[in-house]
Amino acid sequence: MRTRIYIHERVLAYQRALPPETRRAVKAALLVLPAGDTIPLREDLDGFHRLRVGEHRFVWYYRPGGIHVFFAERRKVVYEFLAAHLRELL
Repeated sequence: MRTRIYIHERVLAYQRALPPETRRAVKAALLVLPAGDTIPLREDLDGFHRLRVGEHRFVWYYRPGGIHVFFAERRKVVYEFLAAHLRELL
C-alpha cells in the first residue's frame, strides 16, 4: 500500500512559483516519497527529513497516516530558517 503524502499549502505555493520544468521534477519527486534523494536531518531537526530536487529542499516528516511535507526553500536558506522558525511552522 502506498504511503499517503500531505503537502502543506505553503509548499504548493512555492512549487507553483517555480519554472515549469522544475515544477514537474518537484512533483515527480514528491510523489515517490519516501524514496528519492532524501536524508534524515540531525541535531535540532531530528525527526525530519529533506528531499533534494536540484537547488530546492523540501522538509518532511512521518506521522501516523502518512508523510507531511511542510516546508520548501532554496538550499542556501532552508536549514538556517528552519532552525530559527521551526516551532512557528508546525
